[in-house]
Amino acid sequence: MADADLRSLAERLQGVCLGRGLTVAVAESCTGGLVAAAITEIPGSSGYFAGGVVSYADAAKASLLGVPEASLAAHGAVSAQVARSMATGARDRLRASLAASVTGIAGPDGGSPEKPVGLTYVGLADARGTDVRRFTWGSDRAGNRLESARAVLELLIERAEAAGG
Repeated sequence: MADADLRSLAERLQGVCLGRGLTVAVAESCTGGLVAAAITEIPGSSGYFAGGVVSYADAAKASLLGVPEASLAAHGAVSAQVARSMATGARDRLRASLAASVTGIAGPDGGSPEKPVGLTYVGLADARGTDVRRFTWGSDRAGNRLESARAVLELLIERAEAAGG
């Protein structure tokens, strides 16, 4: 079950998307399905939510979302390039109006000086193109995952509201 903030954001996203006739897909890594869970917790989400892919491993990012293996090798899974490809892949494969992605280092381990624990990229793809935002959260694993899920929902709402209708 999603926390109250995620639920509120998911309700708001649903209202905007249903009101504008938009569909949504997600591609998640570090959140492990938290965004999809928040969205589907709201009754009526089937009216706009196309689905989601939890692509934790690099091989899943490549095979399920079409993330180029060259991007994974050159930039790593936690990068703007991979977030962009994940969002585009989810939008294309699930045939959604909007798709968001999230890839990051939730912790407590796995960080480095170049890519610290909490580093997260959120991507979004729609008919107008792609957008990627970089965040660095300062919480524990659970907190970093929640902040990342919130960022995904907020970006989806921002882009859906801008879509007009």
